[in-house]
Amino acid sequence: MTFRALESNVTYVITSPCIDVRDQSCVDVCPVDCIHFEEDLDRMLYIDPDECIDCGACEPACPVSAIFAEDDVPASEQAFIPINRVWYQDRDQARREVETAHG
Repeated sequence: MTFRALESNVTYVITSPCIDVRDQSCVDVCPVDCIHFEEDLDRMLYIDPDECIDCGACEPACPVSAIFAEDDVPASEQAFIPINRVWYQDRDQARREVETAHG
């Protein structure tokens, strides 16, 4: 399945250390409110590629170091780049991909 959002650039990406933590310090510092999740449904938070302004405020705010600039995402966390994008097109698909990537 192909999603239009996959063509968008994600400037920052939330990765697996966020799973089951969902601290939300990143949400508090985001000046454009581009970090979202659905409580009781999502195991992690997601950055909206269309709303993120690449300010980087979220990265140091994360207590579990789960947020990276897209170009700096470690090789072991690369699966989370498309997962962040997909969540804004098909949340159920993104949730399945989190389960697959996280094990």
